[in-house]
Amino acid sequence: MSVTNAQASLAHLYRVFTKPEGQDSKLAQIERHLSDNLADFLSRHVVASNRSLEDIEQDFNQSLIPEQPQFVSEHAEQLLDKLVAHSVNTYSPRFIGHMTSALPYFHLSLAKLLVGLNQNLVKIETSKAFTPLERQVLGMIHRLVYNHDDNFYQQYLHNANRSLGSFCSGGTIANISALWVARNKLFAPRGKFRGISQDGLLAGMREYGYEKLSVITSKRGHYSLGKAVDVLGLGRQSLLTLPCPRQTLDPELALKEGQAILAEGGKVMALVALAGTTETGHIDPLNELADVAAELGCHLHVDAAWGGATLFSRRYGNLLKGIERADSVTLDAHKQMYVPMGAGMVLFKDPDAGNQVRHHAQYILRQGSKDLGATSLEGSRNGMAMMLYASLHILGRNGYELLIDQSIEKAAAFATLIEAHPHFQLTTSPILCLLTYRFVPQAVQSILKGQPELAAQLNPLLDELTVAIQKQQRESGHSFVSRTRLEIQDYDSPINVFRVVLANPLTSTTDLTDILAEQERLAHTLPQYQELLTLVSRASI
Repeated sequence: MSVTNAQASLAHLYRVFTKPEGQDSKLAQIERHLSDNLADFLSRHVVASNRSLEDIEQDFNQSLIPEQPQFVSEHAEQLLDKLVAHSVNTYSPRFIGHMTSALPYFHLSLAKLLVGLNQNLVKIETSKAFTPLERQVLGMIHRLVYNHDDNFYQQYLHNANRSLGSFCSGGTIANISALWVARNKLFAPRGKFRGISQDGLLAGMREYGYEKLSVITSKRGHYSLGKAVDVLGLGRQSLLTLPCPRQTLDPELALKEGQAILAEGGKVMALVALAGTTETGHIDPLNELADVAAELGCHLHVDAAWGGATLFSRRYGNLLKGIERADSVTLDAHKQMYVPMGAGMVLFKDPDAGNQVRHHAQYILRQGSKDLGATSLEGSRNGMAMMLYASLHILGRNGYELLIDQSIEKAAAFATLIEAHPHFQLTTSPILCLLTYRFVPQAVQSILKGQPELAAQLNPLLDELTVAIQKQQRESGHSFVSRTRLEIQDYDSPINVFRVVLANPLTSTTDLTDILAEQERLAHTLPQYQELLTLVSRASI
């Protein structure tokens, strides 16, 4: 590189770090449009595209790092064309397929502030104000779950030697953190055994005389639990996932299986109950499972990543009765607390629990400091607690209650629409704001009721039809529902179903009616639909 080019590049880099381009630059225009009307910006720039993933991959098929700097506006144009245009419009009121929703507008400004401050929550030296803020937010949510008195929080909120929980990137890290604490607590130091952190799992098993170690949950348990037992050295075979045709974990079955493990010389390390399953939104019987955990002498963890926010509602919060008995709880603020992605939490009932995994390093996490990184699995991370802190103040408990109530009631209204429609079948009724259903022509429904033995022939075709409709609807870009495969009481084998999450407060009854109408139109164009009608006509003869 010549001296002239080097000087030009240095000047360019100086401008990038210190002075934005003019108000008419493309990036400035984007920022203004986002601030003025996010929904309008997304509706215009995130286009319904039939481009396949493979086609889009060709836009990002360059493995060489560019040699020369590029003007911000020029690069912004490329991002609009290649990235933004083909992104998923999660803000759309007809995007009802996943646990990602529209965000309050103020988070855009806060996100800019968060990036600009660039605080690192691992250490007070890089997050002097953010550390106490995060501790306060954890205390607020801890009180929502456990509801201790003022003295408790005055004692532990900012205690250097105690921790009410940890912020983390999401439910996966939260679940791993909870089971990490459960494992280390189970294998506490005694005699010459210095604890599992020092001597390892094999030495702990020998010291305590356990033949095997298990974690019990239902088949609706989140996939992160499999990751957790893998990372913690237990092995995936140690995760016992029990059948749940009613979509919730049966306490009697959990107790029976746990007692069988004990009889074989094993130990149940943890029982994981679900408060808002990912697929159907069901809530396990938390009080009864707390009794089971007490009888088995194991850690009770409640994965409330989705359903935990229901506690904001005075009308529906009682659905989570018993959650206050959990040793640990996972919640995701980036779900029903409406903050941007990357805001999970794990809470511990016992403020001493975090000490089971406390780590120190002389250069950063010193003994006696209030550094949050000392008891968290993650090290460097940003201050996402600020986003939840803002929402808790700007929306308040009453605002969150309104959001939760209307989402649950909207799901109930959609279930009524589905049940009233002659060609749709509700497969799981909503407990929270999730439900599942499928397209089943009225003639097929009649056959399934009158001749249930034909289900083995009809359901595979219905499964294919569900997949085909979902793919066609997704590719058309007008609306989006997801799909899953479920065991339900009515059938011997799992079936494919549409899965809906009604968390977006902008979604209207008209949107839901139009989504059903679109699915019905698409179904009539598919070969599986004609095959079904042919099979039904033969069965009717």
